[in-house]
Parts: sequence; C-alpha cells; structure tokens
Amino acid sequence: MRPTTFKFNINGWPMLVPDEPVQISYEDVDASDAGRDESGVMHRKLSRCKVAKWSFSYSHLTEEELQYMEKLFPDSATFIFGHPDRKDSTKQSVSICYRSKYALSWRNMTTGLWSGYGFNIIEC
Repeated sequence: MRPTTFKFNINGWPMLVPDEPVQISYEDVDASDAGRDESGVMHRKLSRCKVAKWSFSYSHLTEEELQYMEKLFPDSATFIFGHPDRKDSTKQSVSICYRSKYALSWRNMTTGLWSGYGFNIIEC
C-alpha cells in the first residue's frame, strides 16, 4: 500500500499520498441579492471570501487502497478536513467540508486495480 500523509487528513485519519497533483482553488460566494444593476455595474455583497476547493486525483489504486480511502469518508454530510494553511503551507489548518464529484473506473476486475479515482473536497 502506498504511504499516507497527515498533511491532508479526514477526521484526523491520514489520506493516501496522491500520485497526481492536488489542485487547490478559492472562490468568493456572493449573497443572493448581489448582481448587476440596469447600467451594468456590479454590486457585490460577499457572503464568504476564499472558499476553498481541493481536487484530488489518483491515476491507479489497488482494492486495498480504495477501501482505505473510502473508509475515511463518513456517511455524514460533512467532515473535518485537515490541510496546509492557505497563507503558510508549513502550518496545518482544519475546515468543515464535504466531498463532491466522486468518480473512479474499475480498470481490471481480475487484479482489483482501479483507475481515475478522483473527488473534490469543498469547504462548507
């Protein structure tokens, strides 16, 4: 089984080290009454700034590795996600998050090899 890392963790349990780059993006969330007026001027009313999204991708996983990863994610709507701090990646932060866009392919039924395992972790 590949190594784990506490740099990214779910409810305190370390994730498997991805074999693809971890993509991190941030998005501001506008209030429902934000928008453009008749003259086209944007009136922003921010609800939240810099809501984070982490995209994880694994090009291949064994059955054992897939089972390990899936046990990390609870059957609840949210979980505590440990991750490097946005402003100082040498420090650790935690956020309440949820998982989205989970996908994988069963590459070889005989050997139990999976590919294209990926998901997004999004800050609540």
